[in-house]
Amino acid sequence: MAETTTQISSSIDALMREFDIITHNLANVSTAGYKRICNAFSKVLEAQEASSENYTPGNINLNSALDFSQGNLVETGRPLDLALAGRGFFVIETPDGPLYTRHGIFHINQNGQIVDSDGRLVAGQGGPITIPSSVGLWELNVSTDGTISAQGTTIGKFRFVDFGDNESKLIPVGASCYSVATPTEGEKDIQPVAAENIIVKQGYQEASNVKIVDELVDMILVARLYEANMKLLSSQQEISSSIIGVAMG
Repeated sequence: MAETTTQISSSIDALMREFDIITHNLANVSTAGYKRICNAFSKVLEAQEASSENYTPGNINLNSALDFSQGNLVETGRPLDLALAGRGFFVIETPDGPLYTRHGIFHINQNGQIVDSDGRLVAGQGGPITIPSSVGLWELNVSTDGTISAQGTTIGKFRFVDFGDNESKLIPVGASCYSVATPTEGEKDIQPVAAENIIVKQGYQEASNVKIVDELVDMILVARLYEANMKLLSSQQEISSSIIGVAMG
């Protein structure tokens, strides 16, 4: 009985974490470049069991994974709103090393350099990209391969990278940015390669890939499972109390 109670409590904890993930996804439904977090356990199977009178809690697998599927492209018309179509990331330079993002909402700092919303440098193929003071924001042209030009002169080119099959090993660090996980003993260090077949759309933002309806359906399933597990836990506690009562005479 103690083992069953422990299993139920474990399922409840897992479901609460799943609920937190769903609410986090929903909170970022309007965040440009956001990629939803999903978990690899069968909600459908668990939900079917939850509707049965003989439902027993299962071992819920909460191996979180990032869904890097393409979000819709939304036109804004702003010259430094840049959306990516295809696999790949912008590179953001930080004192702690590079970060990777598809949140292409950029600005120009006081030194004329292209930066992200937090003021961090956006990497070009030859280092930071500096816009001459004589060039106005609305004169900037970004071609589909990421080349920046103005007044007939090429200024620089964005650096794009891809992680291929290692994309799933990226870690979210906030603000729609990702870092490379530190390899454990015996693992190889993950190194990005130059992104191929990526298309830049100037004047667009890539919308979040969160689908509200799907998240709400998941939330309902999680709520049903939580309720079923709580009922089972209450029943186990009542049985335990009865046994103790009998033992105490």
